[in-house]
Amino acid sequence: MTATIPSHKSKIEPDDLQRIFNHLVEWVLTDTRSESSTLRIAIHPGYQQIIGLGESAVPLLLREVEHRTGRWFWALKAITRQDPVLPNDRGKTEKMTETWIKWGQQQGYKW
Repeated sequence: MTATIPSHKSKIEPDDLQRIFNHLVEWVLTDTRSESSTLRIAIHPGYQQIIGLGESAVPLLLREVEHRTGRWFWALKAITRQDPVLPNDRGKTEKMTETWIKWGQQQGYKW
C-alpha cells in the first residue's frame, strides 16, 4: 500500500491532509500490527511520510494518541523536537499519553 503525498512545495488542504493522514495511519497500523519494536515501526515508509507532513500533523497525531494508540510518540518527538515525558514515565503508555495530551493543550493544539 502506498500513498501519494503532494510535493513539499505544494500546500496541503485540510481535507486532503486528513485523508492522507488517515490513509497513512491505516497503512502503518496494518503493516505493524504484530510489531513490538518501536524502531521498526518508526522506519516504516508510512510512518516516515507522517513525520514528513510536519507540524500540520501534530493535532492529528495527538488525536490518535488520545483515542487509539501510543505508537505515535516517536513521530511527535521528531516533528516537534520536544519530549515532555519525564524519564521515569518512559515506557508507561498511559502516562506518556497523558503527558503528550497535556503538552498539546498547553501548546494550543486543537484536535
